[in-house]
Amino acid sequence: QVQLVESGGGLVQAGGSLRLSCAASGSIFSTDYMAWYRQAPGKERELVAEIRSGGYTLVTDSVRGRFTISRDAAKNTVYLHMISLKPDDTAVYYCAARPWTSSQYNYWGQGTQVTVSS
Repeated sequence: QVQLVESGGGLVQAGGSLRLSCAASGSIFSTDYMAWYRQAPGKERELVAEIRSGGYTLVTDSVRGRFTISRDAAKNTVYLHMISLKPDDTAVYYCAARPWTSSQYNYWGQGTQVTVSS
């Protein structure tokens, strides 16, 4: 079992920045892959960024160049650094984790709200 706790959301003006944190506890073997998803009102949940235990990262096209995912292995914490925020980035952001043996994310945090005002 893995517990994920997100923090760092809030209200920010367009062009501003935020850093989200996701602290994982429990079975570290289930956190080979960690990711950030987001869900805006009326829209489906979408993958924002992913990081693997070897350090490989990917980000979705809509945030490339503005969002960066990173990981502190010693703290078992994943971060999402967001700059140049836009109103379209407004959503609930969720942290997720899975072992490399799973094709889908098994563990989810409770979500943190990010609101970008214009």
